[in-house]
Amino acid sequence: MVFPNNHELDESSSQLRKSSGGGRGKIEIKRIENTTNRQVTFCKRRNGLLKKAYELSVLCDAEVALIVFSSRGRLYEYANNSVRATIDRYKKHHADSTSTGSISEANTQYYQQEASKLRRQIRDIQTYNRQIVGEALSSLSPRDLKNLEGKLEKAIGRVRSKKNELLFSEIEHMQKREIELQNANMYLRAKIAEVERAQEQMNLMPGGGGSDQYHHHQAANYEDARNNFLPVNLLEPNPHYSRRPDDDQTPLRLVYASLPSSTNCCNLLSSRI
Repeated sequence: MVFPNNHELDESSSQLRKSSGGGRGKIEIKRIENTTNRQVTFCKRRNGLLKKAYELSVLCDAEVALIVFSSRGRLYEYANNSVRATIDRYKKHHADSTSTGSISEANTQYYQQEASKLRRQIRDIQTYNRQIVGEALSSLSPRDLKNLEGKLEKAIGRVRSKKNELLFSEIEHMQKREIELQNANMYLRAKIAEVERAQEQMNLMPGGGGSDQYHHHQAANYEDARNNFLPVNLLEPNPHYSRRPDDDQTPLRLVYASLPSSTNCCNLLSSRI
């Protein structure tokens, strides 16, 4: 800190009193045109400012840094700590306060831009959906209409391809099911033929001693046939699916009827024979 000595202060004060006519009057706050008076006033007020900065730092325990440049470019400074350290502290504080505001402002701008972008995308998607169903076509040019038509044809082709794939898969499943039912029907026919042969053999035997054994065997065969019986409607073709041209086999229809008791079956077969 640079303080003027008493001699310089008295000299500048006497010069100021001489220039003002010897009395202490009110000074108008404007640039002093006289070079000598301006220099005297600068020296006096500079010293007073430095003294006030010193008193403020001591009395209030404040960190004070004062920098003054004269009109000739001469530097006068005062700091109770360090001028550079105080300036660095000021820059840091200023940067923190401005960065918080700048970050919030940047976030606001970013979210506003994203919101406007999403609104624009939603509007475009809604317009495109209306155009797909044949609405809002007045704003389209012939080229746009042709492009839209091509997209719709491709979409219809993909839908039809998927539909045919599902239909062929279902038809294949039904054909496999038809073969299974035909095999089951053949198995039932074989069972019936076996029962009839056994009945014929029992009738040919003298005395009919195996009648009870036959009745038991016949009842077991009929019960087995009942358990393996499949409903008729499973063999009926589905009207929603077309058959292949080369598949001319007619599915065998099974007609369910209540089976008679073993005694009635024996009487019926005996009467036939």
